[in-house]
Amino acid sequence: METREVGRSGIAITRLVLGCGNFGGVGSAPAFFGQGIPKDEAFRIMDAGWELGIRTFDTADAYGGGRSETWIGEWLRARGPGVREALTIETKTFNPMAEGEDRGLSRRRILRQVETSLVRLGVERIGLYMCHAFDHGVPQEETLGAFDSLVREGKVGAVGASNFNAEQLAEALELSELERLTRYEWVQNSYSLLDQGDRDTVFPVVREHGLGYVPFGPLAGGWLAGRYRRGEAFPAGSRMTQRPEGYADYVSGRVFDALETLEAEAREREVSMAGLALAWLLAQPELTGVVVGPGRADQLAPVTEARSLELDQSDVNRLAEVFV
Repeated sequence: METREVGRSGIAITRLVLGCGNFGGVGSAPAFFGQGIPKDEAFRIMDAGWELGIRTFDTADAYGGGRSETWIGEWLRARGPGVREALTIETKTFNPMAEGEDRGLSRRRILRQVETSLVRLGVERIGLYMCHAFDHGVPQEETLGAFDSLVREGKVGAVGASNFNAEQLAEALELSELERLTRYEWVQNSYSLLDQGDRDTVFPVVREHGLGYVPFGPLAGGWLAGRYRRGEAFPAGSRMTQRPEGYADYVSGRVFDALETLEAEAREREVSMAGLALAWLLAQPELTGVVVGPGRADQLAPVTEARSLELDQSDVNRLAEVFV
C-alpha cells in the first residue's frame, strides 16, 4: 500500500489508517467502556487490516477506557517482533480514562499519560502522538513544551493536533516557531463528503506550513455507507442509536437526496457507497491518509474498492457539490 510522509516528520504512514476507536468501547465515552467491538473481533479486524497492507493503526489512551491500546499491544505480542517493527502507531491524549477522572493537556498529565500508553501498547516509542482536542484551560506553550520534551527524549517520533480549528492550529505553529519547540506535523479532524468545513479553513493552514492531514469519520458514522435510509428507523447498535451527537443535522431531505445521488453513482461504477466515499478522499492531494474504523473485519471491503477507483479533480468537485 502507498505511503506518505506526515508533514516534515520523516515518518511515513499508509494511505489507509486502521481506526481502533471502538475496540472495547465507543470512542472515548465512559458510558460505553467495555462495550463496542469485542476483543476477538478486534483481533480479526487488525489481522484483516494487516493483510490489506495497512501499516498504521490509530488509537487513543481513552478509547475503551484503555482497552484499545491494550488489545493492540496484545496483538503485537502475538504477531511477533517483525510486525511490531513494521507498524506505526498513532495514539492520543486528552479525554478522561474513566468517569470523573482528570482530562486535558497539562504538562504533568501528558508526561504521565504517555507512560501509561507505552505500557499498554508494549512499545518503547510511539511513532505518532497527538492531542485529542484543544484544551481551553491550558496555555498552548505548556502543551507544546511537554510534547517537545517527549520528542527530544525519543519517546515520541512526531506530534499532531486533532479536533483543532484553523485559528488554534495557526497559533500553535506560530508558538512553536517563536519558542523553537517541536511543531504539530499533521492534523486529524472530521472530514468527509458530509463534513467539508475544513476545506476553506484548515486546508489553507495545512498547505502554507506543509502539514499532513489525516481525516477521521470518512463515512460520517455510517451515513455515507448507506446505513440510514429515508423514512426508516435507525438500525439497532448503529452510531445513531449510541452516540448520535454530531450527526443529528444529517436527518434531512437534502442529505437523503445527496445520499441517493451517491448511491446511484456508486452503482454505475459497480462499487459500494462507502468505497466511492473513500475514493473521493484519497483523490485529494491535501490528504496524507484516511482513518477507517470498521466494526467488523468484513467491513474493510470498501478499502479495496477505493484503492481500485481513480477519480480526477472534476469527479472530486462534482461529488463535493452534491453535498454542499
